[in-house]
Amino acid sequence: MTEIEGGIRLQKLLARAGVASRRGSEQLMADGRVEVDGEVVTTMGARVHPESAVVRVDGKRLPPPGDHVHVVLHKPVGMVTTMSDPQGRPTVGDAVKDAGTGLFHVGRLDTDTSGLLLLTNHGELGHRLSHPSFEITKTYVALVDGEVTPETVRRVSDGVELEDGLVPVDRFRVKAQHGAQTLVEIDLHVGRNRVVRRLLEEVGHPVLELSRTAFGPLRMRGLPPGRTRALDNDELGVLLDAVDL
Repeated sequence: MTEIEGGIRLQKLLARAGVASRRGSEQLMADGRVEVDGEVVTTMGARVHPESAVVRVDGKRLPPPGDHVHVVLHKPVGMVTTMSDPQGRPTVGDAVKDAGTGLFHVGRLDTDTSGLLLLTNHGELGHRLSHPSFEITKTYVALVDGEVTPETVRRVSDGVELEDGLVPVDRFRVKAQHGAQTLVEIDLHVGRNRVVRRLLEEVGHPVLELSRTAFGPLRMRGLPPGRTRALDNDELGVLLDAVDL
């Protein structure tokens, strides 16, 4: 590792991040379990600039320190994906008003759609997560009208042509059958307006209920509707890696 002027000692950074105590962090380094910018660092006293260095412990990215806030919201049906609403409807802004300042939602969910919504005040992270070039996969579970046949599963899996172009589908499967209704799960990395509802209606199965259960590596983890939780370091590290940040 190239000698770095300034910065802070690596073991101090690890201890501050809660990875281990100072002594425990030194042991992690001695065992070759700590990397900085792709190089294993075993030298005690090695210094890093925490804002720019990519630090990994056992291969897991350690997010840089900072004042950024990142939260997952379980958006309920009826809540509007805006930070405020002149009509007085409940908004995601209401749900995160005590979570931090400057938060904005990454993408959106329709008012009639529930599920996982990410909010952050990290502008560049939010921009990259929303940009189609990074192809962040979103997972949805939908209750649809009608019995979804194996032929329809194949058709959806091959991608569906809509009026605004082909929608590629990463994965599509039937989870359960309830009489004349079917519970399906779909993975997409596109973010067009009402794309899941339009896609399923195109193949003859209008959506009755829709929920997003995953956004990249993020899961709800039993979070009740209307509640939030902070991202943990592992989740944030995977997100940063996913968008090369």
